Amino acid sequence: MTGLRLTWVQPEDLLGHELRQAAEDGRDAGAVRTRWTRAGGSPAPPSAGASPAPAPPQLRALARELLDELAVLPCPLTAYEPTSLPSIQAACTAWPSPAPHKPPMPGGPGDPPPTAHEAPPRGRSPAGEAAPHALHAAWLGRAVGCLLGKPVEKLPLHAIRALARATGNWPLSTWFTAKGLPPDLAAAHPWNRRSAATSLAENIDGMPEDDDLNYPLLNLLLLQRHGKAFTTAQLGGLWLDELPAGRTFTAERIAYRNLLEGIEPPCTAAHRNPFREWIGAAIRADVHGWTHPGDPAAAAAQAHRDASLTHTANGVYGAMFIAAAIATAATRTADVHDALAAGLTVVPPSSRLSRAIRFGIGTARAEPDFDTVVDRIHSVLGHYHWVHVVPNAALLAAALTHADGDFTGSICRAVSGGLDTDSNGATAGSLAGLLAGHPDRLPGHWTAPLKNRLATSVAGFDGIGFDTLAHLTHQEALRP
Repeated sequence: MTGLRLTWVQPEDLLGHELRQAAEDGRDAGAVRTRWTRAGGSPAPPSAGASPAPAPPQLRALARELLDELAVLPCPLTAYEPTSLPSIQAACTAWPSPAPHKPPMPGGPGDPPPTAHEAPPRGRSPAGEAAPHALHAAWLGRAVGCLLGKPVEKLPLHAIRALARATGNWPLSTWFTAKGLPPDLAAAHPWNRRSAATSLAENIDGMPEDDDLNYPLLNLLLLQRHGKAFTTAQLGGLWLDELPAGRTFTAERIAYRNLLEGIEPPCTAAHRNPFREWIGAAIRADVHGWTHPGDPAAAAAQAHRDASLTHTANGVYGAMFIAAAIATAATRTADVHDALAAGLTVVPPSSRLSRAIRFGIGTARAEPDFDTVVDRIHSVLGHYHWVHVVPNAALLAAALTHADGDFTGSICRAVSGGLDTDSNGATAGSLAGLLAGHPDRLPGHWTAPLKNRLATSVAGFDGIGFDTLAHLTHQEALRP
């Protein structure tokens, strides 16, 4: 077949990414790298999902062979970065205690919105506010942050800054726009071609489809079908039933392929999967936190069962960190700093992810200028791929810390820092929206263009409103 170049699955591309992963986790891959280079193999594509042309058959066969050789090389970080939940819990000296059973929170969708004088301090929401309102704000926040980051996804940091400055939008404070952009700058730094038509200010008409929203929908569906005691295998079955393969990327696409080849979880996460420590599991974690308010331990454990389908080690910790942080924020008595601290309690403290998050938080606290914070993160962690969970978690934590819970500040800082812009914007928006506690507390210039409408290829959800999603999520939060 000619003309079809599938991304994120070609063996010759996977080999380059696995060599990069080996360098990050300390495996001695020098001999494999030499064999690959001498045979004419290329490094991994720096940003795209596939190299421009397919490899000849003999090179592709060699890539498969070398992938298996790399898989058995001893990793010196295994003792510090385990993947099984019992090992993670043992490594976390501050693992949170399970929350006691509590009766359902009062209130419901019919409660009146707060008046202006009832608005909470920045970064907090009142302790007794009804959960559906906060969940509505969280769903909206996730969509807004994702949409803000979509047109600049894959662009380098300097390009994002140049595009925003040229339209008078720096520091970033509103949607990106092509209006008034000099033609030479537009040509030098083209918007994400798949997103510009639906995510620039002049083009937004509802929330377009994105994997950062598809996965929360799938996890909501997972809880509806199997409850909070779902297994990783049940998640895999749900994906095969409900998730189009073409809507998967990086580690999720590899795991999907592995499922079709008869490989069972958790081996789906490791087999020829060089993306197993990338950000994919982290973008699936919000629902686990939303449905365990005040119980970061349970949220993290649930996120672990989800993440184990596709990720290992730091890739799994990224999901657990976000789930625990959101579960803490969902109590509506914690601020953003409490939430981030709770997230760190479920991450092994000697892991690269823990060190990166603490670096991001510490830098944000020390530097009043966020551009300086971002530059330091890129300088220290820029050797990672732009979709890897480690630099993205550092940037996310820095953005949330620096914004001190403010919604606009959180999403704009997360997106303006580059890397995986739509994913970081989505998670920042989710947590900051949850802390705001009510959709009316989110600025209207962010929420109005979404028109309470979400597009998706997940069956049964296309066109759904964020208020309805909040109600459905609240129902799952109340289920034992």
